Amino acid sequence: MNMDLHDKRKSHSLLISFSFALTGILTAIKQERNMRIHLLSAGVVLIISFYFSITKTEWLIILFAIGGMFSLELINSAIERVVDLASPEIHPLAKQAKDLAAGAVFVFAVLSFAAGVLIYFPYILKLLKYG
Repeated sequence: MNMDLHDKRKSHSLLISFSFALTGILTAIKQERNMRIHLLSAGVVLIISFYFSITKTEWLIILFAIGGMFSLELINSAIERVVDLASPEIHPLAKQAKDLAAGAVFVFAVLSFAAGVLIYFPYILKLLKYG
């Protein structure tokens, strides 16, 4: 019986588990355009957050928005790959599964954008008003 590293779940170390997760994240960054867009957006948001010295509560919201966005994009990518593996031919249910996962990412992206507007708008107004 041929077992790869993932099949030996109980026998591998925590470090190996982390390496699987890191490999997944790096794969998404390399292969998924949207993940790279989220990464770039997160970088810009972090720079803006430091610039405006946002509050601890605002930092929590921003960090959860960034982490949630990355997490959902990873889940979406995983669902796309599993669907492609299970249904290489175009199938209405396969399309629905992919569309539903993409919809979840979109909903969270809109929510994150709205949170960003609510957080940064007062800082931007203050900057424009007082220079």
